[in-house]
Amino acid sequence: MTLETILVWAVIGLIAGWLASAVVGGGYGLVGDIVVGVVGAFLGGFIFRALGAGQPFGGIVGTIFVAFIGAVVLLLVLRAIRSSTVRRT
Repeated sequence: MTLETILVWAVIGLIAGWLASAVVGGGYGLVGDIVVGVVGAFLGGFIFRALGAGQPFGGIVGTIFVAFIGAVVLLLVLRAIRSSTVRRT
């Protein structure tokens, strides 16, 4: 993995994580948004493959879209876990 590849993943993760945080709410800061976006990219890829759907757009825009969808799902799951934990205590 080259430095360029890592930087591209970080930028895609930042954009997808920031967009997902703006839609869902509750951002985690710069590093947190990058992590949410990168994990969301893997989750989004899994979701799209499981549904038998390909990338809806070509190129970097499609990659960001898939990562955004995965990041939104991830943030909603984290929010559900956090709210269930808060209710129990």
